[in-house]
This record gives sequence, structure tokens and C-alpha cells, in this order.
Amino acid sequence: MAEAGPHDPVVLVVTGVSGSGKSTVASLLAELLGLPFADGDDFHTRESVARMRAGHPLDDEARAPWLARIRAWIDARLEAEEGGVVACSALKRGYRRTLIGDREDVRIVYLEGSRDLIGRRIAARRGHFMPAGLLDSQFAALEPPGPDENPIVVGIEDGPDAIVAAVAARLGRTPGDACG
Repeated sequence: MAEAGPHDPVVLVVTGVSGSGKSTVASLLAELLGLPFADGDDFHTRESVARMRAGHPLDDEARAPWLARIRAWIDARLEAEEGGVVACSALKRGYRRTLIGDREDVRIVYLEGSRDLIGRRIAARRGHFMPAGLLDSQFAALEPPGPDENPIVVGIEDGPDAIVAAVAARLGRTPGDACG
């Protein structure tokens, strides 16, 4: 799969387990690149949020309409030739296939981190609906992207600014160099 050019519309799907920093990194990346940002959490129904808040992971059936709403957002960004950045766990290969398909103008950014580091981050955060008790189910469901998915894989040990800089460098972008 070829890299998109510096000025081609591109949608980045920032993935990883809960607590890996998806929303923070995706919003900073969108700001850096001058692209619209969407948080996958905002596409969940109230019922799904309540289910997760109660400590119950979503199954594939409950995730399907959520993924369809995110895919529609991605499609709208591409149709408008604007690009965008969306934070979405997309833990399984099938979920990513639903979101991305075989489109070269949609790229995965996978935030990779250890269970220990992410567990500490989740324990320290406040006000999020995803309880720490669901982290194990996140790792159990996780199918890290393979080379055939052409992911940009970035470790999360460094802070968000370093992660964003690494992603931008892999894209051949610099601050203010909008994708769309």
C-alpha cells in the first residue's frame, strides 16, 4: 500500500486499547495537521456507554452500529476531500476492515503499550465511562494490526507530543502542513 502524498486527503484512525491515549493523541494530531477531529466515544449510544460503565464489555453485535457511524464519518471526510482524524479502539482486524476497507487514503495509527503502563494510566484518570475492570477484556480482544494493514505503530512510553511528532514524521508532514 502506498503512502498518501503530503497534500492528499487522508483520514487517520488512531487505535489502541482504552487508556492508550487515543483521544489525546488524535486531537493533537488533528490540530497539528489542520484536520477535523472526532472521538469514537462520541459515536456510542447511551445504552452502550451505560453497559460499559456497569463493567460489561460490548460484543460484536453491539459494536456494529457504532463502527457503521464512525465509517460514515470517515466516508463523509473523504467525500468532502478534507481528511480527518478519529480516535477509535478498533481492537479487532474485522473492526478495522469495516472502518478502512482497502482504501489507501485511510490509515491506522496504532498506539502500542504494555498492560502495566496502561493500567496505571486508567487508574489515574477521572470522569471516563470505561472502568479499569474492562482493561483485561480490551487486551483479550486486541488483535494488533499486522504489516498487511500498513499501520503506523507508535509506542506510548513517551508523552503525547513525542507520539504526535513520530506519527507526523512517518506521514512526511510538518506542523501546519494540512492533509486535505
